Amino acid sequence: MSDDTPSPPLTLDELRETLERLGDLSLDLNDRIEEQTKAVKHATTMTNEARRATEATKQQTDPKRYGELVGATIDGKINDNLVRMGQMCVDLLQASNRARDVLAKAEEDKSIAQRQLWEREQRLDQWKSRWPLFGLAALVLALVMTLTLPSALATTRFTCELMVAHNWTTTTTGTDICVRYNE
Repeated sequence: MSDDTPSPPLTLDELRETLERLGDLSLDLNDRIEEQTKAVKHATTMTNEARRATEATKQQTDPKRYGELVGATIDGKINDNLVRMGQMCVDLLQASNRARDVLAKAEEDKSIAQRQLWEREQRLDQWKSRWPLFGLAALVLALVMTLTLPSALATTRFTCELMVAHNWTTTTTGTDICVRYNE
């Protein structure tokens, strides 16, 4: 779909569904944050254990010889965790930005829907104010048709015969007319 093509406004049900999705997204983000907190706690625990192990190793062995080995091991494990935590932070920021954009769009759609509803109500009020005039025009039309329709129908043989108790006849002067005989 082209970015230039405006999308139709969302209905209230679609807005409600969008808000529910945003709520689900917020819960998902909360779960991710909790997972990251656990990962940070785990990394901290690992770091503390590594430090204790380093101190024990220093006490039991030559610090220069084993210190470099232990340091490289710790740096490797911490670096991996830091890289993963950094990626999680980036992912969370992107998800947060998407959620913010969706919420802004939902708010904009809500405003548009409310404005359109207001405009429709205004048009409906205008029509309501015109109904008495339409009623009067219909009454006048019915009165005019009541007065002129029988005369108009009496002008042809076919329509004259359609009217109940009327006959098409020719007068003594040769004029064709529609007549109703009283019996």
